[in-house]
Amino acid sequence: METIARCRHALAVLLCLCVLESPPARAQQDSEWREGLRAHVERIDAASPGTLGVYVKRLDTGEVFAHGAGQRWYLGSTTKLPLAVAVLQQVDAGRLRLDEALVLQEADRIDGAGELVWARPGTRYSVDALLGRMLGVSDNTAANLLLRRIGLDAFNRSAREAMGDADAGPFTSFTQVRQAVYAQLHPDARGLAPRQLVQVAASPLGPRRVEAVRQALGVPASALQVKTIDEAYARFYRSGANSTTLQAYGRLLERLVRGELLSPHSTQRLFKDLKLGRRGAYRLEAGLPRAWPWIHKTGTQYRRACHMGVIAPQDGGARAVVVAACAADLDDGAEAGALFRQVGSAIARSLGDMPVASRK
Repeated sequence: METIARCRHALAVLLCLCVLESPPARAQQDSEWREGLRAHVERIDAASPGTLGVYVKRLDTGEVFAHGAGQRWYLGSTTKLPLAVAVLQQVDAGRLRLDEALVLQEADRIDGAGELVWARPGTRYSVDALLGRMLGVSDNTAANLLLRRIGLDAFNRSAREAMGDADAGPFTSFTQVRQAVYAQLHPDARGLAPRQLVQVAASPLGPRRVEAVRQALGVPASALQVKTIDEAYARFYRSGANSTTLQAYGRLLERLVRGELLSPHSTQRLFKDLKLGRRGAYRLEAGLPRAWPWIHKTGTQYRRACHMGVIAPQDGGARAVVVAACAADLDDGAEAGALFRQVGSAIARSLGDMPVASRK
């Protein structure tokens, strides 16, 4: 009997010790995934030809990893996600209908991804179809149509409120982006018509693009303020337009999956356009396990690239992981793709034993 009593006492002590040690063990685990990710990301950034920013937040614990996340990054087409939020907020408020038809105007057409730039002016598209094109294939002309419908002020107000950043942006149309870049070559480029901008875009980036702008403006080469497209884009990026911190963009994603920005119906509709349930192998997602649910939007412009998304966004973000990553001063195609793939793999390794890893 004495032996049994001793065993019971030892077992009780052991259980108490386990209970006492559980919170520190959990804290250590939380710390370990961040430190492991930090080591990976710092190595990736050091080996990169450009600069890298990464923001990761686990919504179940509130744990945050940040690398360059407090500086402003040019967002490119990832501005289309907050634009979609602004549009769907108008739908939720009853000021806009998904089946409302918008008429394509000449002023909406702009180069970039998507086919609407070649559509005949006067063609009608529903708001629903335009949202799908803007997010599915990143159609710039579709984005311009939606932006014209809700207004630039409404877009900026919605984006800044969602991001919790009064200094985010300013956000502009994609036509204004082109005009602002070429205006670094010559200020009269702000007056280039959409038709002229589309014609200019037919020339490859580099000296031929500069010459195309000069010819469109009808000015001598001596009138150009800068001589290269590299310098034109560099000056434009320094203006801060269409830029924000990764922390602010991450806040937008967090509020989206928590259901704080849109109605449940609009949230699920947006998840569908953000490719929930359709996995590819592009940038970050190339490094993430295919079993992990994932919504995302990419952005690409000259020597700039971003990839923003949420792992396991369902159920109000109960086990979600927010990811925001941008890179600068590198080839926005192959180099950016390889860089983000490494970041995705690093995130997967760091979160490998987290609950999200087994979520279907």
